[in-house]
Amino acid sequence: MDEIAKEEPSRGVLVLAAHPNWRESRVNRRLVAAARETAGVQVQDLYGSYPDYDIDVAAEQARAADASLIVLLHPIQWYSMPALLKLWLDEVLTYGWAYGPGGTALRGKDLWLVATTGGPESSYHPQSYNRYFFDAFLPPYEQTAALCGMRFLPPLLLHGAHRASEQSVADHVAVFGERLRSYPQWPELDELGECPACDVPPTDRPRTGTDVIPDLIRDPSRRATVDSGSSPE
Repeated sequence: MDEIAKEEPSRGVLVLAAHPNWRESRVNRRLVAAARETAGVQVQDLYGSYPDYDIDVAAEQARAADASLIVLLHPIQWYSMPALLKLWLDEVLTYGWAYGPGGTALRGKDLWLVATTGGPESSYHPQSYNRYFFDAFLPPYEQTAALCGMRFLPPLLLHGAHRASEQSVADHVAVFGERLRSYPQWPELDELGECPACDVPPTDRPRTGTDVIPDLIRDPSRRATVDSGSSPE
């Protein structure tokens, strides 16, 4: 079975695990298993829960609101996150709930990226085929946290997951488990300031579906410019 068995919800830490094919996972599957063995951690397998991509927004908002730490656990795919996790962000982090006037449901929480890459760390270099240091791909994660009033914690990464030694994988999983068990007693958290507020004025409110659909009918060429957080210019 590709779907990871579900468990009863618990409080404290929410791990959003997103892998399109758990059967092919070498590292992320073991990270999820470690999370499931940790008290106070709820694992939400997005691809197992929503194979049709029909996300239960109210249920996901309730899980997120109940957590102090939200973990984004996934393989890096095309320098970003898997499609279903991106859809989760689009649909769950709504205006007036996660950001904007009255959108304080996640304020003061922490966001932690736990990711794996296929390429080795050396490939994320201006002189190699990925052309940039890996940090260059982090701003969308950082700004998502900032807009929601969350702290973005230092990511936990394993590069070269396909070829990493068994000992390297085991060590990585052990570090992940220890971090989950010890949260929020991480020494570096004392050095991280609170995230500055990103106030979104009502005039910049995303257009609603009822506003956008008539425009698309009149001018389908505008379809590509419309997303959940912006409007056509």
